[in-house]
Amino acid sequence: MELEALIRRAEGKTLEFKRDASSSGPILKTVCAFANAAGGTLLIGIEDRSGTVLGVSDPLDTEERLASIIADGISPRLVPSIELLPWRETRVLAVNVYPGPSRPYSVTSGSGTAAAYVRVGSTNRIADDALMAEMGRSARNISYDESPLPELAESDIDLAALGEALGGMRRIGAADLRTLRLTVDDQGRRVPTVGAILLFGRRRLETFPDAWIQAGRFKGTDKRTVIDSADFRDYPIAAVEQVLAFITRNTSMSYEIHGPRRLDVPEYPSVAVREAVINAVAHADYSQQGAPIRVAIFDDRLEITSPGLLVAGLTIADVLSGVSKLRNRVIGRVLREANLIEQWGSGIQRMRAACEAAGLPEPLLEEIGTSFRVTMFSAREREAHPTNPLDERTLDALRSADGLGTSDVAEAIGRTARATRTRLQRLVEAGLVVEIGSGPNDPQRRYYIAEDPGRYGN
Repeated sequence: MELEALIRRAEGKTLEFKRDASSSGPILKTVCAFANAAGGTLLIGIEDRSGTVLGVSDPLDTEERLASIIADGISPRLVPSIELLPWRETRVLAVNVYPGPSRPYSVTSGSGTAAAYVRVGSTNRIADDALMAEMGRSARNISYDESPLPELAESDIDLAALGEALGGMRRIGAADLRTLRLTVDDQGRRVPTVGAILLFGRRRLETFPDAWIQAGRFKGTDKRTVIDSADFRDYPIAAVEQVLAFITRNTSMSYEIHGPRRLDVPEYPSVAVREAVINAVAHADYSQQGAPIRVAIFDDRLEITSPGLLVAGLTIADVLSGVSKLRNRVIGRVLREANLIEQWGSGIQRMRAACEAAGLPEPLLEEIGTSFRVTMFSAREREAHPTNPLDERTLDALRSADGLGTSDVAEAIGRTARATRTRLQRLVEAGLVVEIGSGPNDPQRRYYIAEDPGRYGN
């Protein structure tokens, strides 16, 4: 494990810095949250926020004490690996936690509340009952939407709507329902699954009152003034088309002339918007209460928020690289049969490619609270963090080398060390540059291009 490479990253879903190990509570919460989510690395001997390397004064004693604290303070028992990483004349402790097979894990001792924690961005949050149940299902490889609903019957499934969604099939038989896992055996009788009722339940909102989509168009860049709004409570496959029509109605259209023809150019690429809406429907955590899927349109962006964090074991970096874990197997299977989904894991990549082809910034993916949000930006967002030509020369100099000191950058851009230091600090604050050292007076301090300029959690 390369310490310098870790320090260059920002704290996030899989990385946290601690100045020391004097307080067991925060350490236990972080380790517990890592184990309940995608795993992660806790570095002890690094100052929070600044990333300044302080080191650990008694590394072997601290290592032994940490192992005991974690073994005694988290249930079920969790045994992470602990490494001593050299840094100049000192050592940093790295606690490496892997996604636990016995989720959910809970903190049972130490300062603070005894509870199960999850990792949301760079913070640790207490998991509620619904989230704990979801973690348990994930650990057992069980899909919530495959669960039986024994109080309902096959007649509660709207077979006509199912046939229409599958391309106009005139007759849906019992074998089709079994193949799609829309019905399962439960105590000697065939009953609908959660997925069947979510998708085609005749009285679906009586069983799942939050399984609908709320959409709004707001004036400006906040939610103070509503221009247009709608609630979509139809079957999800029909609701997708209705939501897309709402977005088209409430976003701008420009025109491009290509020879004798005029082409309509939507504010947001249709392919990207469609993928974002379908992904929200496919991956939402329908076990949560009080949280419909929400679509919010502002002057400068489009937000699509669905209930549920990423499936345990996934990070946003994984999603961006095409890795996908299906939370709702029944819904996913039906959406694929309905030709709304091509290949799992490709939707986000198509969304990014469509925005890039349209000259728009990359979509922002975030876990917020217990929800997942995709934000697409209009062209105006590009002006949010402008750089001048000298900034660009500074960034080019850093791109051409693996870490430069202040004097090296000053020489490359033809400015004094003092002026360069001020410029570098501004770029650090903007999230474009990373500073690594043992403090502001460290003569070996180096600057690097940020691997990720603050847009995605790790």
